[in-house]
Amino acid sequence: MHHHPHKYNPAYIHHNNNSFSENIREIVFGAQDGMVSTLGAITGIAVGSQSHFAVILAGIAIISVESVSMAIGSYISTLSERRMMERILHEEREEINDYPKEEELELEELYIKDGWPEALAKEMARTAAQDEHLMLKEMAYRELNISSESMEHPLKNGVFMFFSYIVGGLIPLSSYFFLPLGVAIAVSTGVTLLGLFALGAGVSHFTKQRWFTAGARTFVFGGVALLVGYLVGVLVPMVGM
Repeated sequence: MHHHPHKYNPAYIHHNNNSFSENIREIVFGAQDGMVSTLGAITGIAVGSQSHFAVILAGIAIISVESVSMAIGSYISTLSERRMMERILHEEREEINDYPKEEELELEELYIKDGWPEALAKEMARTAAQDEHLMLKEMAYRELNISSESMEHPLKNGVFMFFSYIVGGLIPLSSYFFLPLGVAIAVSTGVTLLGLFALGAGVSHFTKQRWFTAGARTFVFGGVALLVGYLVGVLVPMVGM
């Protein structure tokens, strides 16, 4: 038998159920997209225009528009998914009310399919059938692969996405406020790539991946975006001429 002490460790449970870990997808997606998109765009603009004002104006516009767009997108997609899950759970609740014996037998079969002994599966199904909430919870999990207690919150997801994108976007843009253009390009690139690596490495704490592998992956993605932005900034003025 393999034991997993951390699974029952209160500190571990608390750590993995806080708002940060629950919204890790929005935080990572928002911050990474903010860094990558902003870095690629403003690097291209900086190389092509050689104008501090153009870079800062474009950067602020990109961060403002994209953070709102990403937040709305996260809110709508999460809301749609939640509404769909609520509809499915409502239909399952009606089936439990209308066909209690059939649902109890179905739950028993699901327990047996999962490997529970037949006698125990029968007792578990009978016990669950006596509590409507427990029955719905078990049927949702066993039959539908849905956990009614883990549905995401649309507004919270949107808020996390919004602020994560802003923070991510400000990382590559901030150097242009204080440094000469040529220096700012280099500093912005270095700081952002380092930030991407740190983001990937930090997330590995939750995903249990190797921190260097996770950091290197986001670092490479940022490098690709930088290369695209740089090439656009160099080639577009040449084509225009």
